Amino acid sequence: MTTAQSDARADAARLVTGELVDLLTRGVAGSGRTACHSPLTGEPLAELPEATEEDVAAAFARARAAQADWARRPVRRRAAVLLRFHDLLLRRQDEVLDLIQLETGKARLHAHEEVQAVAMAARHYGRRAPAYLRPRRHAGAFPVLTHVTELRHPRGVVGHISPWNYPLELSAGDALPALVAGNAVVMKPDTETALTALWARRLLIDAGLPEDVLGIVLGEGPVVGPLVVRHADYVTFTGSTRTGREVAERAGARLIGASLELGGKNALVVLDDADLDKAAAGAVRACFSSAGQLCISAERVFVQERVADEFVRRFVERTRALRLGAPLAYGTDFGSLSSRAQLDTVVRHVEDAVAGGAEVLAGGRPRPDLGPYFYEPTILTGVRPPMLACEAETFGPVVAVYRFADDEEVIARANDTTFGLNSSIWSGNARRARRMAARLRTGTVNINEAYAAAYGSVQAPMGGMGDSGLGRRHGAEGILKYTEPQTVAHQRLLPMAPSLGLDDRGYAALMTRSLKALKTLRFR
Repeated sequence: MTTAQSDARADAARLVTGELVDLLTRGVAGSGRTACHSPLTGEPLAELPEATEEDVAAAFARARAAQADWARRPVRRRAAVLLRFHDLLLRRQDEVLDLIQLETGKARLHAHEEVQAVAMAARHYGRRAPAYLRPRRHAGAFPVLTHVTELRHPRGVVGHISPWNYPLELSAGDALPALVAGNAVVMKPDTETALTALWARRLLIDAGLPEDVLGIVLGEGPVVGPLVVRHADYVTFTGSTRTGREVAERAGARLIGASLELGGKNALVVLDDADLDKAAAGAVRACFSSAGQLCISAERVFVQERVADEFVRRFVERTRALRLGAPLAYGTDFGSLSSRAQLDTVVRHVEDAVAGGAEVLAGGRPRPDLGPYFYEPTILTGVRPPMLACEAETFGPVVAVYRFADDEEVIARANDTTFGLNSSIWSGNARRARRMAARLRTGTVNINEAYAAAYGSVQAPMGGMGDSGLGRRHGAEGILKYTEPQTVAHQRLLPMAPSLGLDDRGYAALMTRSLKALKTLRFR
């Protein structure tokens, strides 16, 4: 065992105590037992409850019973829980940063991105939920005579299935708008990163959330996931496109809604008027944050020919200078992959590319001296079909660099994928970059930033097109999806039918004249 692994083992023993696990799993359904592991050592971190079919049903029953009272609370009281959670999260962030690193292997700064994202979401929905959810007046069928109000009701119990790569942001962060909208949530986080989700649940309870309003069930995804969909009134899922299709199919069969954020093969475009130092630094963030295990990270870098040689030189230089490691402290740039399966995928994609004639410009090898699943940040050139790294999502620290001649070419090539999650454009000409952004088929586009500008703008929607998913998180769409709209129309004085002695022909003539008049008067 390496020194780094010995240190990680000692940290795990010191931080993940039996008392902590007992506290975090209090009230968590599970008749069986399962375990989570640390990628920094490959060893178990904790033994956790594993839910059976009966346990999942019981968790939903408790959530459903608690939801009615929670929904009756005024929205401002529910929002106050999010604002208290925001403060507790920032105050106690070191606790969860340690857990995120132990469970994912990512560098501490990348773990802190999760804290930032969840705090932003808590602040936004804590402040704006009353406005998003307030009753809204609409123009009625006829002015004065028809009074119309739109109400927003919670859906009930939301089933939330979250992945391992961002265990705080994609568990708690996505649950917050569902909760403040008056729903209960039953969450199934990935078992390997369950401690982080359990910690977030306990912090929300400390902030005033009733315990049964947020339940957690643990177990194998193919077993517990379908049970969550079976009992939920609405489903959110973040993960692979293949599994997302299965979730959507099961939700559709029950006629319940679903929101899905799925895979990506995201493009980063460097135009010939870009600041190359900033673009190279941005490309490092775009490609290698959280060891590339980020749905919105870049796996394809397109560089305009005139600046390609100089950009690649700077990009390679910065990549080779990254400090690898994941001590429970700031100071490293690049952490571990999260599992043997992820490492095997990365190795297979790089070896396949090299065998097909691709060239490794940086990285390209595992680093067992640092930990069992470390792999160097890798830049490839000469990648082309049918290489795995060309079209399939690697979801690791591997990026292919391509050259292009002009804007039309790169737009076509960037869009030549079934995915459509995120893209990044680097340019010194804002107008040119914005024109290009409008033509890229991705849910978010960042100009002179990797991914954080769009994702961190929580008033604006974030999500994917094509095989990258359905629905959006953040902004109005991110909370209203957790509600059922209801239109209440109150007709006054006259009915929407013949009256005042008019026969059918006379009523139809009156309605025709009225409709023409309303258009002339520019009524909407």
